[in-house]
Formats: sequence, C-alpha cells, structure tokens
Amino acid sequence: MKVYLDNAATTPLDPEVFEAMKPYLLDNYGNPSSTHSHGRQVRSAIESARKTVAELLKVSPGEIFFTSGGTEADNTLICSSISSYNLSHAITSKIEHHAVLHTLENLETTGKIKLSYVNLDEKGNVDLDHLDELLAKNERSFVSLMHANNEIGNILDLKATGEICKKHNAIFHSDTVQTMGHYAHNLSELDVQCITGAAHKFHGPKGAGFMYIDKNTKIAPFIHGGAQERNMRGGTENVYGIIGTAKALEIAYREMAEHQNHIQGLKDRMIDNLKNSIEGVSFNGESDNPEKSLYTVLNVCLPESQDNDMLLFTLDINGISASGGSACSSGATTGSHVLAGIKTNPNRGAVRFSFSKYNTVEEIDYASEKIAEFYKQEALK
Repeated sequence: MKVYLDNAATTPLDPEVFEAMKPYLLDNYGNPSSTHSHGRQVRSAIESARKTVAELLKVSPGEIFFTSGGTEADNTLICSSISSYNLSHAITSKIEHHAVLHTLENLETTGKIKLSYVNLDEKGNVDLDHLDELLAKNERSFVSLMHANNEIGNILDLKATGEICKKHNAIFHSDTVQTMGHYAHNLSELDVQCITGAAHKFHGPKGAGFMYIDKNTKIAPFIHGGAQERNMRGGTENVYGIIGTAKALEIAYREMAEHQNHIQGLKDRMIDNLKNSIEGVSFNGESDNPEKSLYTVLNVCLPESQDNDMLLFTLDINGISASGGSACSSGATTGSHVLAGIKTNPNRGAVRFSFSKYNTVEEIDYASEKIAEFYKQEALK
C-alpha cells in the first residue's frame, strides 16, 4: 500500500483544477501583457481569477497580487514593508517558517533592523502579553507571526493579534500558507495588513501563490523589470498557475466543512491508534488539541530509541510518506528549529503526519500499525 501523509509539504493536484488549467497550457497561450486578442483573452482570465480569490477572502481584487508562491510573497511583504515605511524594528517568533525567519534574520545581520522574538509557552503558543510589551517599548514595528505552524500545527488568534498590533500602529503580516484553503478567511474583519497563500497547499499547482496587501498599506515592489501585477511584481504571469490557484481555492471553500470533518476524523483516529498501541507516545505542540491546532497536522513525539532516526526510512520502505519536520528542511543534518524552539526532548523521535481530503481510514490504520510494529521490534532488542 502507498500512503501519502505529507500534505503539509504539498498536496495532490485536484483533477478539477487540472481541467481548469489545461486550456491555458495548450490553447490560450497569449501573453497577458499583449494588446491583441490572444493577450486580452488571457488577461481577462487572470482578472477573473483575481476576483475569485478576492471574493473568497472578502477583500477587493486590487488587494490581491499573484506570486510564485509563499516564499516569494513572504519575502516581498517583509522586505518591502520594512523599506517602504522605513521601519527599524521587527518582531517574530523562533518557530516561524524559514521564509520569514531567514528573511528577517538577514535584515538584522545587514543592519537594517533590530529583531525581537516574542515569548512562547511550553506548547509553542505565542505570548500575546509579551507581544504587547515589545510593541509598547519599541518604535513602530513590523510584526510577522504565522497563522498556523507548519510543523506542530499551533493556531494563532489572528483577530487578537491584529488588535494588539493596531493599538501600537504596527504593520502585521501573517504567513497563512498552512491555513489558506482549510479555514475561511474574512480579511475585512481582521487588522492584518498582509498575508500569503500558496496553491500547492490546497490541491493547486506548485509555483503559484498570492499575497494580500491592504489597500491602505502602500509598499514598493520587490521584483522589478515589468509593470505586471499593477507594477508590484515584474515578470510575465504564470497564467495557468494563477487559474489553478483560483480554482483550487474555490473548490476548497465549496467543500471546506465536509473535508474538515473528514480530515479531523482521520487525525483523531491516528491519535487513538497510537495511544492504544505505543506506550509513552505523546504529541508535540498543540497538535492533539482540536481547539488550538490545525486539523491537517499531527506531530507525534515517540519514545526514546537509538533507532528513531530509522523510523522515517522504515515508513518509506513500507510505502508511507511522512516528514521529520518541515519539508523545506528535508535532507538537512540539523534538527527541526521548531521543536528546538519549544524545547522538546531531542532524544525522542518526532514525525509529522499531515492529512488531506484524499486520505482514508484504511491508510491511517495501516500507517499506525507500521509505527507500532517498529516500536514493538525496538522493545524486543
């Protein structure tokens, strides 16, 4: 059996999305910047996609800008906001995605900003009181805190965080890559100036995403060389990627409640299976708490063993794809900065399982069984 449980890294493309993209791969090939009929037809499709995304997020089309994905969007929003508003102080957490963390660290290293880290509790939750303190004792700040952590699934209260940032006139950016398409975002009700999305996290194509920039937030472009995206991103648009992004988000919103119930059921089943079959198993962060965790992510903390580093290999041999941390760190020799940030026991194994609408109960039971077998064999050594 082949079981894919690494959906936080990327999701399978929805066939309906592929069908929507196909005409723009084969027939509608005009450059959207061209003024002839071939170009105008494609331009119209891009603007229709922009309108779809904007309507779903409850914002205006002029606030949506298409990018190559979440990393580009994060870099653009961070660097351009700090530069355009001449900010010298930024706040983030030590468990952000590297697209945010490394960008801010580079700005600090090059002397452009002073960087502060908000405190986290033992589960990895952001201390909003400390955020308030940091904002109060520093000049106007740029705040970047992700909506849901890609490794442990902890969810940030965007409304409460935005209100604190508004009180101190801070610019609030949130990486919403892991929650986009899995939760309904009504950005018109939030005090957040900019967010990011990546299509391949919600069954769209890789290499396509978007950023939302509040109409009252004016920033300079990050990529120069053309007037595309209303002068905000130079370069010929990834037309079929944009079409696929809008279609994938449309499907996600259409089927959200059904898929959330299905996926939460799979996650609950794996939690129960592992608790019943492995003594001493626990879960990192809030990943076993449905009130505070992204329902697509489960980060399992396994018993101490000298062979824990063989678990992912053993799962792979048995046809099960999972992750030892963020996919962006796969192949790295160092451990997860997220798990280090919440001070988990480095001697205990950690595996992130992440689920999608395509996973089944049978797959969850098979994966749980193989993990249990691994630790039973360890106990016999």
